[in-house]
Amino acid sequence: MRRLLSRLRRDDEAATAVEYAIMLALILIAVMTAINAIGSTSSGIWATDTSNITSAIGGS
Repeated sequence: MRRLLSRLRRDDEAATAVEYAIMLALILIAVMTAINAIGSTSSGIWATDTSNITSAIGGS
């Protein structure tokens, strides 16, 4: 077990994998935040359109 840990500590590929995982997590957070912001904005647009269409066809 000690041999495995010491080998991982010296191995640059393990550090690279961790760096890529952190970058991927940050990218996913940014994408989810953007989707949430766009969703909130488009929700208001669709509500306005729905109201206009309902009024146009004689709804309440």
